[in-house]
Amino acid sequence: MTPIITKIVGTAVPIMGNDIDTDRIIPARFLKEITFEQMGEYLFADARFESDGTPKDHPLNTESFKTATIMVVGRNFGCGSSREHAPQSIKRYGIRAIIGESFSEIFAGNCTSIGVPTATASESTIQALQECITAHPTTVITIDLDTREVSAGDRKFPIALPDSRRHSFVTGTWDSAALLLSNLDKVRHTANQLPYITGFNN
Repeated sequence: MTPIITKIVGTAVPIMGNDIDTDRIIPARFLKEITFEQMGEYLFADARFESDGTPKDHPLNTESFKTATIMVVGRNFGCGSSREHAPQSIKRYGIRAIIGESFSEIFAGNCTSIGVPTATASESTIQALQECITAHPTTVITIDLDTREVSAGDRKFPIALPDSRRHSFVTGTWDSAALLLSNLDKVRHTANQLPYITGFNN
């Protein structure tokens, strides 16, 4: 059964900068793998490591952020190609939700389909959150999809999420594949009415 997602609680990691595209999130050379299982290992690979594997100065390489389950990003996050590997790498790294100023529409849709909410907030809110978690990495962040708020300690900020996506999380219908399988009889009935399925015999 697809889980209902109404609240995400955890520590957060700040990813600074705007227009971070999917190639930076997951470099193209990793797309040749036939499963998503190892994608978490490649998250921000070129930004995190030198060619010889030496770690760079990056938030995800910082000990205090290694257990973060929420990512706070800037504007137009996930732009570029529509590769599903980008949200897969984020989820498989251990990130359960992302808060940003804005997201690429396709990227946000791909995140929704794997159960990772992408909530938006104002530029000032993003700046306040990033400053807070940079200074105090152990701050507990709570994203509440019911009240449409994010809290950082005792501070609360409004967030937004398209109604259709919010509804899919709070009702547990975000997994479209699981939804189709749970209604397989209806799917077959509809398919049997389609001429390009039945070979124009009806």
